[in-house]
Amino acid sequence: MTGDSRPGGPPRTRHVVVMGVSGAGKTTVARGIAARAGLVFAEADEFHPPTNVARMRAGLPLDDAARLPWLRDLAGWMADRSAAGVSTVLACSALKRSYRDVLRQGSPNVEFVHLDGPAEVIRERMSRRAGHYMPTSLLESQLATLERHHPDESVLVLDVSLTPHELVSAALAGLGLSTTVAVDG
Repeated sequence: MTGDSRPGGPPRTRHVVVMGVSGAGKTTVARGIAARAGLVFAEADEFHPPTNVARMRAGLPLDDAARLPWLRDLAGWMADRSAAGVSTVLACSALKRSYRDVLRQGSPNVEFVHLDGPAEVIRERMSRRAGHYMPTSLLESQLATLERHHPDESVLVLDVSLTPHELVSAALAGLGLSTTVAVDG
């Protein structure tokens, strides 16, 4: 999906950020949205500098000073795609309002899908992941950092207890995104 054409101007793009704490299923859902709606996918974790990754791997939460350059890089990535007429979906924690505000600076058309639910469900999912640098011990830190969206924010909240397929379908419907790929089941 590259956006709607507008006479005399660049095409309107859509940029979706699938947000939530680590282990909520952001990457799985964002990849599903990208595949079914034809958006370009990016994993925000891949934008972290090695110092941030090392810190998280050691079980140390990131502070705002460590996150700000990373968030600006993500906003820049969306801005570059927007300028090229390309719509995107990004898997990113976006835990605080101030973080979401930085991401909104990348494009005027940023929408958020918050995967939310019981800590027990998320903790159990995290314990089953293999090869991820974010330890389960940082879940409490992320939950403490999480700021629920404000009424003036465009945020679709979905229950992490749903299956990945149900979450993708609910996100597509809630965002009004048409699908380019038929999915069985």
